[in-house]
Amino acid sequence: MMADEKKVTRMLKTARGQLDGILKMVEEDRYCVDISQQVMATEALLNRVNREILAAHLRGCVRQAVTAQEREAKVEEMVATLDKLLK
Repeated sequence: MMADEKKVTRMLKTARGQLDGILKMVEEDRYCVDISQQVMATEALLNRVNREILAAHLRGCVRQAVTAQEREAKVEEMVATLDKLLK
């Protein structure tokens, strides 16, 4: 992985903590809107992690592809990933 491992790990651990908090809120039968807001905050954090990873992939792996064929394969891989993200 080309992304900053410490940064990605820290963000993922934060998301894990948020998920644990959400589970506790559900178990405690907390207010639905409060739970939903925490879910959205966790989704936003996971989206930031994904952007970090994909940006590093573009800056590293795609840029390092030696042949035109390798670069084309990496670009198509990114297009497919973006298609999934934007659905």
